[in-house]
Amino acid sequence: MNVIDTLKHFSLVPVVAINNSSDAEGLAEALISGGLPLAEITFRTEAAENSIRTITAHFPEMSVAAGTVLSSDQADRAIDAGASLIVSPGLNPTVVEHCLNRGYPVVPGIVTPSEIELALSFGLKYLKFFPAEASGGIRMIKALSAPYSDVRFMPTGGIGPENLADYLSNEKVFACGGSWMVKGTLINERKFNEIELLTKDAVRIVNNLRRQEF
Repeated sequence: MNVIDTLKHFSLVPVVAINNSSDAEGLAEALISGGLPLAEITFRTEAAENSIRTITAHFPEMSVAAGTVLSSDQADRAIDAGASLIVSPGLNPTVVEHCLNRGYPVVPGIVTPSEIELALSFGLKYLKFFPAEASGGIRMIKALSAPYSDVRFMPTGGIGPENLADYLSNEKVFACGGSWMVKGTLINERKFNEIELLTKDAVRIVNNLRRQEF
């Protein structure tokens, strides 16, 4: 199963900003126990690279994406640390081309038709829609999907348990990114049991939605 298929399978990606790489193992254990063995570790903190390296070394069952990748150097650091996917908040052609030249999957962020067309020019059809709620939410995704029927979106930003099902019920959404189950305060205070419980609740929402579809 490639990394995009993994995201499709679980439908939900915990978006993590981790301040201390010593918390990476506890976080990974909580997510795995909660039924969600994947994470997007964002380069918003200095601990991102070492956290990716720690998780991929000790938890091979985890799929780890690097998020908030803003430069080719960050992409290289993430890849060398073991990340299996590069995710960015916007579409930087230099970063996209660099990742593709290295043979690595990349999911850049978009909010406009022009950005979608630029992504398509690189052969990319799986895109991050960010910031989702601030950019029109599911209504905007429906509007963008009309002329770009082959594109699939990973909305991130403002998504929580109250609107997760609204997004995932749309066939053009292949996964959602969310941070409510992995809030920085919970990680900093090492409340990994609470993270596990929140993750289980999130997985339950996804599973309930799937049962309704059959």
